[in-house]
Amino acid sequence: MNKVSEKSIELKYGCNPHQTSAELYMEEGTLPFTILNGSPGYINFLDAFNSWQLVKELRQTLQLPAAASFKHVSPAGAAVGIPLSENEKKAYFVEEFELSPLAAAYARARGADRVSSYGDFIALSDKVDASTASLISLEVSDGVIAPSYSDEALEILKKKKKGKYNIIQIDPSYEPTESEKRHVYGITFNQKRNDVIPTYEMLDNIITDNKQIPESAKRDLIISMITLKYTQSNSVCFTYNGQVIGCGAGQQSRIHCTRLAASKADIWYLRQHPAVLNLRFKDGIPRPARDNAIDQYLRDDTTKEEIEDWTNIFEEMPKELTVEEKREWLSGLKHVSLGSDAFFPFIDNIYRAVQSGVHYIVQPGGSMRDEVVIETCNKYGLVMAFSKLRLFHH
Repeated sequence: MNKVSEKSIELKYGCNPHQTSAELYMEEGTLPFTILNGSPGYINFLDAFNSWQLVKELRQTLQLPAAASFKHVSPAGAAVGIPLSENEKKAYFVEEFELSPLAAAYARARGADRVSSYGDFIALSDKVDASTASLISLEVSDGVIAPSYSDEALEILKKKKKGKYNIIQIDPSYEPTESEKRHVYGITFNQKRNDVIPTYEMLDNIITDNKQIPESAKRDLIISMITLKYTQSNSVCFTYNGQVIGCGAGQQSRIHCTRLAASKADIWYLRQHPAVLNLRFKDGIPRPARDNAIDQYLRDDTTKEEIEDWTNIFEEMPKELTVEEKREWLSGLKHVSLGSDAFFPFIDNIYRAVQSGVHYIVQPGGSMRDEVVIETCNKYGLVMAFSKLRLFHH
């Protein structure tokens, strides 16, 4: 168990087991959270506090319940609580659930990249209800942070991981100090905290010929920007229908961010292909094994050995989707929004984004090649706004 006082908490270890003498503490004031269950670790808390800020800002800006699924200090997914389509319900394994708006937000956040969300830390913007807790109870997850929990939800969550599931209650009124510090190699860094929250006004500076952005796309662009604010840079985020569908994080080259985010968006959409939705699993196959099997099924580099293993997973061997069938299905993915945490230095990012249905883009601008990027967007009839807000996160 963590040893907790009003101002500090001792942890078992830091990022790795050999990094002992780990703790969290407040230089001023008292800790703004309570551990209701479990014994969160160093990385759990990093995920918890980053993800909480993300959902808090989504809630504040969009006035909708929000959820995030975090892994290794970057979001695997984030979303707001709008109803799911029937295909989305099937793809996210929630077709038998009555979903509250908060539960719908988490189903979407988890559904962005279910393979990466395995063992996630969850952030929820609103009081956790039984509907959301019941959904979480079925997933492999390390913990959750939220402003409050209903008694029924808390009872459900406390049963996870043989009673050791990490449950953190955060004070929603807490605001950190204006400056923040970190130590690297014994040297202290100090800066003003990034307290700028992306707003709709940042989408007003449209620099392409096409200037038509529907309200739904504006919402999705805001989701992309707030998600990028808490994603390890370089980063690019694809959003659609109120949720992240692909996030490329921590890449040294922006085109690699775009390729990674686009490939995840493609997989997200392919999971809704009729061939995938109609896959028949053997009884008792757990949700993570289903996710991995679907990932194998959709990958182009699946090995012979992996395919042979399908006999242990599927009731009957599925017919593989051809490259042409995948391309035909992906051609239906349209009106996707894209956010970039910094400017696009080359037009290759636009070329790749268009292949995955991107139509709306927000980025800070400021590259020496802005004009050629704008020309390329005009070539495809895209809408692009310059926010003038860089969103690096390290």
